[in-house]
Amino acid sequence: MFSPKTLVAARPALAAFAAMGVLWGTFAAVLPDLKAMLGIDETELGLLIFCTPIAAISAMLAAPAFGVVTGRIALPFAVALMAVAFALPGQAHVVWLFPLAMACAGAATGLTDVLMNARVAAIETQRGLHLMNLSHAAYSFGYAGGAVLTGVLRGAGWEPGWVMGTMAAIALLCAALCIETDGRIEGLRKPKDGSALPLGLVPVIGGGIVLIAFMTENASENWSALHIEKTLGGSPEEGALGPATLALTMGFARLGGQWLAGRVDAFTILRVGAVIASIGALIVATAVMPVWAYVGFIITGIGASVLAPTAFSLVGQLSAPEARARAIARATLLGYFGYFFGPPLLGIIAGSFGLRFAFVFAAVLVGMVFLLAPLMARQRT
Repeated sequence: MFSPKTLVAARPALAAFAAMGVLWGTFAAVLPDLKAMLGIDETELGLLIFCTPIAAISAMLAAPAFGVVTGRIALPFAVALMAVAFALPGQAHVVWLFPLAMACAGAATGLTDVLMNARVAAIETQRGLHLMNLSHAAYSFGYAGGAVLTGVLRGAGWEPGWVMGTMAAIALLCAALCIETDGRIEGLRKPKDGSALPLGLVPVIGGGIVLIAFMTENASENWSALHIEKTLGGSPEEGALGPATLALTMGFARLGGQWLAGRVDAFTILRVGAVIASIGALIVATAVMPVWAYVGFIITGIGASVLAPTAFSLVGQLSAPEARARAIARATLLGYFGYFFGPPLLGIIAGSFGLRFAFVFAAVLVGMVFLLAPLMARQRT
């Protein structure tokens, strides 16, 4: 399952996913300090980061053209841009500069995300390997590592600027690992001669499942530290363990998902994962001390871990080979509305009704997978 051949083939994608995980794990764990640095509440913070998804979606739309222009260095170049962008929010001590910094981070993330998912799909097709769960596991482990190290640095009294700058340097090292002899991503752009196959509903439904999965996952990761510290009275180190626990669980669970792929019906995996994730989010919402929140994050991570990779794999399997890269790109675009809109949406809900209600909302949201999974199954006929 994880032979040297598989790991070597997946190296560029694994490095890109890990870099993104490190950067977003750092952001989630340092969020309480960023909030204090700016002197704002949860609602204001949610509004300030709302421009992040707008920039990300815009960059995703430009990603195919970027990939064509930059050729084989498209992925490492995008990862390097993302690393530099994530050094900026910690330097934005003035409130009006913060959304601009987050817009840069969002744009670079959106660009990277389309390219790295398309690269995984291309490697899977070329090598006959299943790498989607493994790649997403790299994101989760990177996220956990970024969150834990950030908690250590915060506990040592480091300012947000130093924390985010240090983690950005680590992500730059990952960018170097993304370099390939020929990393060109074919099939991202629609042919202009009218020969392009229609994509149909597969990437739309699959993207909807990814949207729900990422909205639940990323919102939980980004607000978990604040929930533990503010609602449950935890320390900075305990707060950092929230996103780290969730991410580590998802990483190991995705390794299990790598084994399950092809052995268990994908639609069964989606339904069971949604139930487990909902239960976990409800436990987080009702927790009275950090340890119970950690239990909830573990259960949420087990369930949510398989949703996005399974949906991406289904999009690839159910799409025509000639349209696979474009289908993955469209599903990524739709799915990452949830990745970026989740945190600010939960911030607004938390500011209005409290962080506990925000996690109840996440539990209800992930249950929507039950509506989309049967629609996806019909596309097999």
